[in-house]
Amino acid sequence: MIDATLLPLVKRAIDRPARVLVAQGISADQITLVGFGIGLAGIVAVSLGLFGLGLLCLVLNRLADGLDGAVARLTKPTDRGAFLDIALDFMFYGLFPLGFALQDPASNALPAAVLISSFIGTGSSFLAFSIIAEKRGITSEEYPTKGIYYLGGLTEGTETIVLFVAMCFFPLAFPWLACIFAALCAITTVTRWLAGWRMFGAGVP
Repeated sequence: MIDATLLPLVKRAIDRPARVLVAQGISADQITLVGFGIGLAGIVAVSLGLFGLGLLCLVLNRLADGLDGAVARLTKPTDRGAFLDIALDFMFYGLFPLGFALQDPASNALPAAVLISSFIGTGSSFLAFSIIAEKRGITSEEYPTKGIYYLGGLTEGTETIVLFVAMCFFPLAFPWLACIFAALCAITTVTRWLAGWRMFGAGVP
């Protein structure tokens, strides 16, 4: 919901670190892979009840997610890089709640399953829309530098990260946080379905 507003601010903040990484010969793909590895470490930390460490890994993972795109724009963006970035992002989003399910299965397993299921709705509608938009040559004015069409919604990347941060700070509230956010994701999914239904209707070129 607020990704488009925050994106210019984030780009300015990470421009200098990105230039340093480019000068050191570090590629965008390397940053993406390292960031994903740190994210996996955070999920393991959460599963062990080390929520502070999990939060640190979450922050570093998201920092890497911003830096890889900035480095790519300063060098040469590639289709492989865009694919790797979005694929690993979606995987990380799905795995992070799993850490809480493993940490306390009795309380967290069902809410985690509901949340992960809602992510399937938001993720599949997002990617399906992007595929058809690419086929029709439709571009996003709000996200002109992204490798694929970004369709917004009530729950986007920023809101998801805020959720994960809140879960690390208040792990006992995980069931409530997960269920509330899953409901918001359901709204996002439905609005994306409707957007696709209208935009890609029969007879529209």
